Amino acid sequence: MKRVSVDIGGTFTDCFVAWGQRCVEGKALTTHQNLALGFNESLADACRQLELTPAELLADVDSVRYATTLGTNALIERKGPRVGLLVTTGFKHTVPLSRARGYGEGLTEPEQMDIPNARRPEPIVPMTMIREVRERVDYLGQAFWPLDEDDVRLRIRELVDGGAQALVVMFTNSVVNPAHELRVREIFLEEYPAHLLGAIPMVLSHQVAGRKGEYARGTSAIMDAFLHQTMFHGLGTLELNLRAQGYHKPMLVNHNSGGMAQLNSTDALQTVHSGPVSGIAASECLAAHAALGNVVATDMGGTSFDIGVVVQGGLKYYDFNPVIDRWLVSVPMVHLVTLGAGGGSIARYERMFKTIEIGPQSAGSDPGPACYDRGGMKPTVTDADLLLGYLDPKNYANGRIPLNVRRARQAMEEHLCEQLDMDLVEAAKLIKRQVDASMANGISTELRTLGYEPKDFTILAYGGNGPLHACGIAEALGVTKILAPPYSSTFSACGAGNVNQMHIHEMSTWTVLFNPATRSFFTDYEAFNRGVEELERRGREDLIRQGMNDGQIRYRLELDMRYGNQRVQTAVVTALSRLRCQRDVLALMDQFHERYGERFGEGSQSPETGVRINTLRVCAYVEQPTVQFANLQIAGTPLPPPDPVGHRECHFVGHEGAVKTPVYDDGARTEGVEIDGPAIVTTRATTFLVEPGWSYRAVAQGAVWFIRK
Repeated sequence: MKRVSVDIGGTFTDCFVAWGQRCVEGKALTTHQNLALGFNESLADACRQLELTPAELLADVDSVRYATTLGTNALIERKGPRVGLLVTTGFKHTVPLSRARGYGEGLTEPEQMDIPNARRPEPIVPMTMIREVRERVDYLGQAFWPLDEDDVRLRIRELVDGGAQALVVMFTNSVVNPAHELRVREIFLEEYPAHLLGAIPMVLSHQVAGRKGEYARGTSAIMDAFLHQTMFHGLGTLELNLRAQGYHKPMLVNHNSGGMAQLNSTDALQTVHSGPVSGIAASECLAAHAALGNVVATDMGGTSFDIGVVVQGGLKYYDFNPVIDRWLVSVPMVHLVTLGAGGGSIARYERMFKTIEIGPQSAGSDPGPACYDRGGMKPTVTDADLLLGYLDPKNYANGRIPLNVRRARQAMEEHLCEQLDMDLVEAAKLIKRQVDASMANGISTELRTLGYEPKDFTILAYGGNGPLHACGIAEALGVTKILAPPYSSTFSACGAGNVNQMHIHEMSTWTVLFNPATRSFFTDYEAFNRGVEELERRGREDLIRQGMNDGQIRYRLELDMRYGNQRVQTAVVTALSRLRCQRDVLALMDQFHERYGERFGEGSQSPETGVRINTLRVCAYVEQPTVQFANLQIAGTPLPPPDPVGHRECHFVGHEGAVKTPVYDDGARTEGVEIDGPAIVTTRATTFLVEPGWSYRAVAQGAVWFIRK
C-alpha cells in the first residue's frame, strides 16, 4: 500500500504517507490563501524522511486523499457567493422563520440560556433573494398544481438580475417527486447556457438531502450552494497542484459521513468537519485492531478540541440532523462535539467573574500565537505552555517554528497579568488548568449524555497538542489511564487514509410495521423493497462512475424508527436487505426494541403505541485496505529510560515553584520504556508531557500510555 492522506486543519496541514511497510508524518503551517503551498511543504517534510522527491513519490503512489476545514472556514468568515432561492408559492418564509429555532441553534449552552439576548445569524439568503414559483406536489408525489414554466423563467431572471451567483431550488415534497425541480434546471440551462453566465451552479434540494422537512432540506441545499465556489476553487487548486507534480489519478476527498469519494462526486456540504471525522475513523480502526473496546476520540489541534465516540463493535454515533455553524441541516454526519480549546485558542480576561475565558476565538496559523512571532498579539494556550517550560523554543515542530518567549511574556502581561493581579507563571497555570478542565468537562458531558461512564472507555489523546495535555485532562476527568495513539500528532491524517469509498442515500417513508388501531402488521413488502433497491441503485451508480466494479460494492441498510408518534427516532442497522415475510417484520421490530432499550433503558419501550419507519438509508461502499495497528496493551517488564538530553525548569498546576524536569528525545519511544513524571519527551512531531504523579509507558508503534501512579 502506497498512500498519501492529508488533513488540512485551521493551524497545521498534516500529511501521513503509508509507503509499503513504512509510515511517515509530515507537518506544516496551513496556508489559507493557497492550501497547495502548505500541502507541498508538508509533503516535502514526509518525502525527506523517505529520501524521495515529491515527484518520485506522487508518480508511484496509489491514491491521494484530502480532509479539509476549507468549508468550515468559509462559513465562519461568510465568504461565498450571493445565493438566490426558488420555493413553492406560499413557502417564501420557510427558511427565514427557521422553525422558530434560529435564535438558539449553533449557540453554546450559556448562550442558549440567554435567548433574549441571542441574535439570529445573518441569513445566507436574504428575503430579497427568495422567489416563489407557481407549482405544488402533494405528500404522495402527485402534482396537483403543474409547474408554470413562464413563471419559472421570470423568477430566475429576477434573481440573476439581482446578482445571484448561485441558485437553489427547494420545492415542497420534491423528495417524493423531483420532476418539477429537475424541469427548473432544464429551463435554467435553456435560458442561460453555461457559456453566457460562466456556469452559475444550480443546486436542487432533493439531490442534497433525501428526507422530508422543507426547512432542514432547504438550509442543506443553501449551504451547499454557498460553499460550492469556495470548495471548487480550493480543491481544484489542490488537484491542479497534484497534476503539476505528475500525479494523474483522481483526487479523493473525505466526507463528514465517514467515507470518501472522488472530487467530482462530492457535495461541498459533505466536506464540512471532514478532518475531525477522519480522526474518529482512525479511532475506530485502532479500537478494532488493538482490542481497546470502547474509545473516546479527542483531537486537540491548534484551533479546536474535537470529541467523538466509538463503542465496542465499531458502532459510530451519527447526527442525522446536525447543526453546522448556526443552521440545522439534513445530512448524515458522524457525531462530533467541537470545543474552542486548541493550542491557538485565545485566553482573555472575563470581567464579570474576574477569571480567564478560553476560546472559541483562535489565533490559527496566521498570525498564530504570540510566540510564533508572526504578528499575534494576544495570549493563547500555546503561549502558556511555553512559559510553563513545556515547549522547547528552538525545537518546536522539529525546529521549523522557532518560538519567541519574549513575545509570549509580553502578550500575557499586557492582556492578563495586570487584570488578574497575578504573576506570569500563575496566569499561565490558570490557563492550563482552565483549558484542561474545559476539555475534561466536554468528554464527561458527551459520554454521560449518551448514557456511558468515562471509566468504561479508553480515552485517546491525539492531535498536535493532545499528548501535551493528556495528564491534565485525565486528572480533571478523574480517570487513571489515557492513551496517546500511534502517529498521534497526525492521527486524523492517518484516518483520512483509513476510510472506505462510500456514498449514503436516504429516502423519507411512512412504513407502519405495527398499527395498534387495527392490530395489524406491515405486508406491502414490494413497496419497501422497491425503495431499498432505488437507494442501492443510486449508490451503485455513484461508485461505478468512479471506476469501482459492481462485484466490489457492498450495501448497509439503516432505518430511522420510532414508537407511534414519538419525536425521538432511533437508527437501526439491519442485516436484512429485503422484507419477504412477517418473520422479517417481527425480527426488525425485535432489533428496534433491543436498540431502543440500550439507548433509553430497558423497559422504556412502548410497542403498544405502534412501530414506524420514517427513513430508509442505504450506505453503498467499497472496502479499502487500512493502516494496521498493533496490540497496544502493556506487557512485559518495563525498560529503564534512556539518558535525558537535557533538563528544563517547568511549572506544574498544584505544585509550588519550578521543578527541574528531565527532557528526552525519540529514544524514549522505544517499546517498553517507562518514565516516572515529571518528564518531557520531545519528538519531531509533538511533545509528551508527563506530569508529577504520572508515569509514561511506551508501547508498540510509538503509542504511549499515561498512567496515574
